[in-house]
This record gives sequence, C-alpha cells and structure tokens, in this order.
Amino acid sequence: MAGNEWINGYLEAILDSGGAVADDQKVSSPVSVRDGGGHFNPTKYFVEEVVTGVDETDLHRTWIKVVATRNSRERSSRLENMCWRIWHLTRKKKQLEWETVQRTANRRWEREQGRRDATEDMSEELSEGEKGDTVGELTQGETPRKKLQRNFSDIQSWSDDEKERKLYIVLISLHGLVRGENMELGRDSDTGGQVKYVVELARALSLMPGVYRVDLFTRQITSPEVDWSYGEPTEMLTSGSYDAEGNDVGESTGAYIIRVPCGPRDTYLRKELLWPYLQEFVDGALAHILNMSKVLGEQIGGGHPVWPYVIHGHYADAGDVAALLSGALNVPMVLTGHSLGRNKLEQLLKQGRQSKQDIDATYKIMRRIEAEELSLDAAELVITSTRQEIDEQWGLYDGFDVKLERVLRARARRGVNCHGRYMPRMVVIPPGMDFSSVAIQEDTADADGDLKDLIGVDEASPRAVPPIWSEASTLSLYKSVMRFFTNPHKPMILALSRPDPKKNITTLVKAFGECRPLRELANLTLIMGNRDDIDEMSTGNASVLTTVLKLIDKYDLYGLVAYPKHHKQSDVPDIYRLAAKTKGVFINPALVEPFGLTLIEAAAHGLPMVATKNGGPVDIHRALNNGLLVDPHDQQAIADALLKLVAEKNLWHDCRKNGWRNIHLFSWPEHCRTYLSRVAACRMRHPQWKTDTPTDEALADEESFGDSIWDVHESSLRLSMDGERSSLGGSLEYDPAEVGKVAGEGDPEMQDQVKRILSKINRQAPKPQGVSNSNNQNEVAGPTINKYPLLRRRRRLFVIAADCYDSSGGPDKKMLQLIQEVLKAIRSDSQMSKISGFALSTAMSISQVLSLLKSGKIPATDFDALICSSGSEVYYPGTAQCMAAEGKLCADPDYATHIEYRWGYDGVKRTLAKLMTSQNAQDNKKSTSIIEEDVQSSNPHCVSFVVKDSTEARPVDDLRQKLRMRGLRCHLMYCRRSTRLQVVPLLASRSQALRYLFVRWGLNVGNMYVIVGERGDTDHEELASGYHKTVIMKGIVEKGSEELLRTAGSYHKEETVPGHSPLVVFANKGIVAEEIMRALKEASKAASGM
Repeated sequence: MAGNEWINGYLEAILDSGGAVADDQKVSSPVSVRDGGGHFNPTKYFVEEVVTGVDETDLHRTWIKVVATRNSRERSSRLENMCWRIWHLTRKKKQLEWETVQRTANRRWEREQGRRDATEDMSEELSEGEKGDTVGELTQGETPRKKLQRNFSDIQSWSDDEKERKLYIVLISLHGLVRGENMELGRDSDTGGQVKYVVELARALSLMPGVYRVDLFTRQITSPEVDWSYGEPTEMLTSGSYDAEGNDVGESTGAYIIRVPCGPRDTYLRKELLWPYLQEFVDGALAHILNMSKVLGEQIGGGHPVWPYVIHGHYADAGDVAALLSGALNVPMVLTGHSLGRNKLEQLLKQGRQSKQDIDATYKIMRRIEAEELSLDAAELVITSTRQEIDEQWGLYDGFDVKLERVLRARARRGVNCHGRYMPRMVVIPPGMDFSSVAIQEDTADADGDLKDLIGVDEASPRAVPPIWSEASTLSLYKSVMRFFTNPHKPMILALSRPDPKKNITTLVKAFGECRPLRELANLTLIMGNRDDIDEMSTGNASVLTTVLKLIDKYDLYGLVAYPKHHKQSDVPDIYRLAAKTKGVFINPALVEPFGLTLIEAAAHGLPMVATKNGGPVDIHRALNNGLLVDPHDQQAIADALLKLVAEKNLWHDCRKNGWRNIHLFSWPEHCRTYLSRVAACRMRHPQWKTDTPTDEALADEESFGDSIWDVHESSLRLSMDGERSSLGGSLEYDPAEVGKVAGEGDPEMQDQVKRILSKINRQAPKPQGVSNSNNQNEVAGPTINKYPLLRRRRRLFVIAADCYDSSGGPDKKMLQLIQEVLKAIRSDSQMSKISGFALSTAMSISQVLSLLKSGKIPATDFDALICSSGSEVYYPGTAQCMAAEGKLCADPDYATHIEYRWGYDGVKRTLAKLMTSQNAQDNKKSTSIIEEDVQSSNPHCVSFVVKDSTEARPVDDLRQKLRMRGLRCHLMYCRRSTRLQVVPLLASRSQALRYLFVRWGLNVGNMYVIVGERGDTDHEELASGYHKTVIMKGIVEKGSEELLRTAGSYHKEETVPGHSPLVVFANKGIVAEEIMRALKEASKAASGM
C-alpha cells in the first residue's frame, strides 16, 4: 500500500530480533539503540522499547506468517495491522503500569495512615517513657543475631519428654487429588507440590512424640474422571496402634486422610470453582471433628472430649475453612499460604496482557485474596518457607504490617493493653523432606571407576547398565538421557523444572551455548516435565520449549544437551544420583523461586548447586553452604558459576560435603520439632463452658432414661427426642399408660427397665410455660424452668432468619407473619413437632425481639434459642442457664466467652467514629459523622450505630480493609435495611452461632433448616450457604443492605453462594404455612438424595 513503506523497516527489525520477543530474558542486558556507526537508530529503539516490552509471545509467529504472504498488497495490509496491534498492546500496558503506580501509592498512604491512627490510639495508655517506643525506634539498632535470639528466647524446643501429651492435630488441604500412595503429581495445576507436602507432613507429625492423631482433611471426589480411591471417606497414612516398644497406644492413633463431600458429588472441580462450597466443607469437617473428639475422649481423655490442638490450613481455600472451624471450636489456627493471591495479581498485572477484571474472571483472584485476609484475621501463626515470602508477599496484605506487628508484640510483652489490635506472628520453617531413599556415599578414590561402571562402553557388556538403572522402570529413562550425549563421561549440569518462562531455562541454554570452556567440560540435561506433542502444550510452555530447541540449533549443541520427553516422579532420585556420579552440578536459574525444594533434593543426593539469588535459595544456601548464588538475569554470571564448580574439584567436594553435613536441617523430624515448638508458644484455647455441661450425672440419667424407652419397644412408641416436654401444648412425650403396656412383656430384665422408666415419668410434672405480663420486656417467667436447653435432644431445628424491616429499621409486619406461619406449619405435623425446635436469628437486640414476639402473642419459650444482635448474643428462653434471679432473660455466658477472642470494643468504636465521617466533610469547616451510636442495640459484644445517610456510607469491604490496617479484627455488617452498622467479634456471626449450637449442644448443622429472604443484611450470604437446608422465601424482604457489602472490583456473590444446590429450595407462593411446609419437605427430600 502506498505510504506504508515505513512499516517494512520496523517489521524487518522485528524479524532481526528473532525469538527475543518470546524470550523472558530480554531485560537481562542494557538495550542498545545505536547502529554500527554509533548513531541513534529509531527502528532499534522502537523494537527494543516497544515491541519487546509488550512480552507478547506470539508476535514473532505472526510475523513469520506475514512475511510468507506473497501478495505485496495483502502483505502490507497485514504489516500495518500488526504494527497497530503492537501500538495498542503497548498503550494498554503503559496504562496498566500507571494504574499500578497509583494503586501502590494509595495503598502506601492508607497503610501509613492506619499505622498512625493505631499508634495514636494506643499511645493514650502509655507512660511518657513508653511513648518513645515508637515504630521507628523499635526497628533501629537490632542486629540479625539479636533478632534471632529474641525470637527464640521464649520458645521451648519440642522433645521426647512431650510423649505423654497425646495431641490431636487437624490439617486441611482442600483442592487437588490427595491420596497417600501413587500421588498423581503434575496431573493438573491443583495436584502438585502442595499435595505431596501435606501428606508427608501428616505422616511426619503422627510419628512425633506427644502427637496421638493427625487428620488431613480434603474434598471427597466420586467423579468417574478420577480414580475411585479419591471417593473413599477415610484413608490411613500411618498406623500408630503400637509404639516403638510394642505397647498398645490406642486404636485411633496415627495419620489419616479424611475426605469431606462438598459441592457436586460426581464432579472434580478445579480450585477456582470450589469457593461457593466452602461452607459445606466447614460443616462436614466440623461434624467429623466433634465425633472424633468424643471418641478420643473415651480412649485417652478420661471421658472428656479431646479437642484439636491446632487447625492448620494450607492455601487460601483451606485457610478460609480453617478460620471458620477455628472460630466454631475456639482452638488455635495456623496458616501456610504456599502461594499468595496478591503476589500473583501483581505479577499478572505487570505482564500487561490482562486487565484486573480479566484476571479475576479466570482465577477468581479477589475471592482468593479475601480468603487470605480472613485467614490472617484468625491465624495465631503463619508459617512461611522463606523470609522473602514475609517481606515481599505477605507485606502486600491489609492484615499484616511488619512495623505494627512489632509495636503490638512489644506492648504485649510489657502487659500494655492493645485495645483488641492484633497482628499474626510470621515464622520461617523450611519444608521437610523424606531422605529415606537417599543413600549418602562418601567420596572414594574409585570414583572414576564408578563413573566408568555407570556409563559403560557397550550395551552388551554386563557393566553397561549401572545398578541404580538396572530395573526395567528406570532403564528406559537412562537410555533416553544418555542417547543425547556424544561423550557421556563429562560432568552433567542438571536442571529440573517445568518449561515455564519464569523458570528461566532459555537463559541457561544461552549461557551454556556461549561459554566454550563450559561446553568442553560438561553436558547439560534439561528435565522439562512430560510432553507428547509441543503443539498440544500451553502457549507459554510450548514457547519455552520451541525457543530451547532453536537455541540448541543456533549454538550447535547437538551431543551436548539432553531433553528427554518423559520421566516418572519415582525416576527423580535416580536422575539426581546420575548427575552426582558424573560429578555434576544442579542449577535452578528461576527469575524468582519461592522456596526451591529441588535444591534440597539435589543436595541430599550429593549435588552442589547454582541457584538464583531471588527468593528461597538464599535461605537454603545460608543453611547448606553447598554452592553459589547468581543473578538470574546475568547470563555471564550463570556460566562463570557453573564453570567454577565443574572445574574446581576441591570446591565441588567441599560443597558436596557441606550439603550432606547440613541437610538434616531440612528433614521432616527437624521440621516437625520446630513446628510443634512454635505452635506450643501460641495462646492455647479450646471450648470451656462456665456453666454445667449436659454430660453431668443428672443428664446422663436423663439420656439413659430416653435410651431405655427406645430399647423397651422402639416400634410401638412414637417418642420425642426432648425427654422433658413437647412443644405442643405442654403434653407429655412419654405416655405412662402406653409404656405400662410393655411391662408385662419380655424378660425380667426388660420388665425392670420399664419399672424404672415409669418411676421417672411419674416424677415429671407437665407444667405449661409462658411469658409473663410484666412490662419489663427482658422478663420471661413460667411455672417450669428447664435446667438445660432442649436443643441437645432436638432432631431438627428451624431457624427463622429473614431480615424483614421497614424504612426506619424496625421489624416489618411480614417478619411476625413469617414467624407465626412457620410455627403453624411445623405444628401441623404432630410427629415433626415432637422432634423439632425453633430458633430466631436477627440483628435486633433481645429487648426488641421480645417486644416483637409479645406484639404477636408468641411466647418466647416457643423458641429453643434466640440469636440476637447479629450473632453477638444467644439466649435460651425458659432455661435456668439464661434466667437471672429477678426473672430477666440473660445471654449464654459460655457463648460470650467463646467469642471474646481478639475483641476490642473501645478500639473498634473509636476507629469507626473516625472513619465514618461525611465524604463532604472536607468541604465544610466542621466535619460531620454519618453515624451515631445506637445505645439500645449495643451490648458488650456488639457496637451498634445508626446510619444517618446510607448513600454516604462506606461499603463493608472498605471498612474491613481499614480496620485490618489498624490491627482490628472483627466482623461488621450493615443491617436492618441499611439503617444500622453493627460490629461484632471476629468469632461471632449468625452463621457461626449455629455452629456454636452444634458444638455446645450436639445439634448437627445438617439437621437445621434456615429460612431467609431473597435479600437481607450484609451477612445474608453466609446464612444462605452451608450444609444446612435453606428455604428462600421470595418477595418477603422489600429491601436489604447488600448494596453496601462490596466495592467495585471485589469478589462476586456467585463465589460465596452456590448457584444451584439441592440444599437450597424456594418458596414462591407467599407467607403461607402450606407453602412453607412444602418447601421444607422438598429440601429434606433433596438433601436425603445427595
């Protein structure tokens, strides 16, 4: 095309740049933008600064196709289109870079502001001398040695003396295919190193002194796409029935994989699709833990439950689950991130290929980040592999600030109040390794002879195949490697990684190809995963492999480089041994390596290392001192380091011996000792009830009484599980006359049982209960007060949690109507009513709830539980436990203790008052707050505010971020039609209150029916998901508060609530008892078919 001749010059420059466009190492050396005469060359500038900066791997491929076009007109048109494409991609990348700079600057400012606010609030209680202990002073004058001494001074090392403790440890690794044997590592991106790590950790912990049982929880998968073994509910990893001395230590000891069903039972889901089903997993895991705690209590706990010592979540999804389980059980939580969402998001944005919205659509990255933030809220301890992970990755999160963490730790050490502020403790514990298959051999004078045995000279010779390769399974790999080499006697430089651009393999090949002395002294072996056809591989991996093949051809490395197509996981130790026998070197040239497990494996097999100086290898090198660190962008440095180790035999032997001498630091026993020592230093907690528990002697009599009736004549008696009274009219559940009919039947032992039962029934007096006419709304009186809530004997619990409010935040008439119709529906079935109880869950205070019930003439004692103030209080009407001396209803004191963890009432109240100022306040001389305290709705565990103008209110996401930056961990929500902002403790919520009822009274969440509207308070989504049955009443909630839940760009509702679930049904025909009963039966039937 006329006027387009300039395009040819630029595109010729693109062609001259060759594969550099697809090469991730283009930034390794300064850009030369001058021609041979030293003059500025604009074409080179365009190519180097614009084209290569785009990092679009297929541009060069497109160019090849373009130049193959013979028609000059079509060719010019395609060239022009390609140039516009380059320009557009570059502009897009520049825009993303600018947005990243702005986002980073804003985040830095917000963090500084949060740190400043926290320091100011806490300084009020410091003396003048203590006020000088600021962030800056805390970080000065502290050498690494002093810091290390301080970190370990108060930690007692785990030893064999702990063997009498008998701990129960819970590990969670949710995604991927997890089993103990024949792990399918590399089958997909979810089944990788993490799977191997958690299985080996479970095994290693179970063998430690003091550890009785380890349960590794994962998802149960019964899909035909995967092996049947992933559908087995339980798999034994180790059996510890007998100790080293042959003594019987218990039938339940050892390590086990526990598979919990969640989501579609017959579908294998990748981790990005599991988010809506996490609540189901929590409820299923909680049921197993409670059952196992009772079993262990009978075996080793003297009849008292043995609660988990710690709950350890691995990765973001398991961290979310562990946080909820930790809150439900009130036990410590530990987190290992493995890889982090914020870091991945930053890396993807820097590439400039995808917008934030595109990244989130693919990876559900915002939901993952929120799960990691929630995990930080709840975690006592965060375990990392390297210091770099703490500084450069966790430092990106709202919930962790290194400087503020030091301030809070210093205050806690001095016993100064932190006003509920908290930062989790980060510790570096390198992953352990199993060295049982490693045979360490000392260097001998016969090493060269061994090498000859290893290489062989003739396939017919009996010495042609060395012993380690003699098995049929490894012989093929041996041949597939050695067939590449012209001289297999030379030392082998071994690289083992996926063909990922981040692994920097192409720079290694360039370094090897351009260093003649290195080529003459050594061979290069590249183990780059498994492949059948490069064209069938992902774009990134295929690009790396193609580039490697081109470089081998460019530098004529045939006979010097091996790149076999296949290998098994079991072959890897033999590969290391082969390289060590040739006196070779292992290299990991990755641009950034989070840890570097292959470096430890190589060291265990006697291979010195050359590794990147970015990330985990720094810590490994510091511990092992068995090689050299290099800049992965410096091609010459890589070649020099390899040449130095290969050529200097004394250095090679020193590195080899150092690796063997120090490798025990990365063994599983060492890892577990450090792990248990760190966990032991955490604040230990577990469920403790101030009031009598239903396991005392009196309740035991009641339970045996109920059980005896079933033993007498289960088929002839239709009895309630309550054992005390019916919810219908106060009639007796056990008819003495009916029981008496059985007295004359059966053997004498049966007749004695019946007589004892009749005597107990005669001692029970049926007394009606009701609400007094007292004007004090907190007074609930009645002739009979039960000692314990009836929840412990209920088979079903119907929870009314619909958020029906008017414009002022008061209860709408539909709420009262719903309560009446639900009661009517259940009572219409006499059998269901005998085994069922009711609960009311609401954001209103107890006084407002009682006023509502009184207006509808509904006795409060019709409810087994009242969950009030957004889950911050639980009441049991008609029980001695929740009745004060003067007849007033009082909250469950055990629940108050249960949710107290990390609660700072005053700090939250002051901080929110500062944050919730009008956005227009800066334009006025006097700032105004858009909230004011609602004293009537507040209680010791709930800070309630009236929202004056919901249009100016900050979304929950925004407030939660700012509170986290200030070290405040809590659960906040807008409720009552956006007229209230309520903040409750981190462990409190309406959904967690239901789990508390499970833990406290044994009523399984799976036997609960939660009745909600289509919308509601901002905690509505938590109630709409889980293992309970959910009935959604359409049209009963006119307006909710969900518009204040999330900011733009946050995660979506679909990532929290399942779109389609057999546990969720809809009621479409209004608030009618018949429609409610229909929906309840549908939910029960659908759940039973799962």
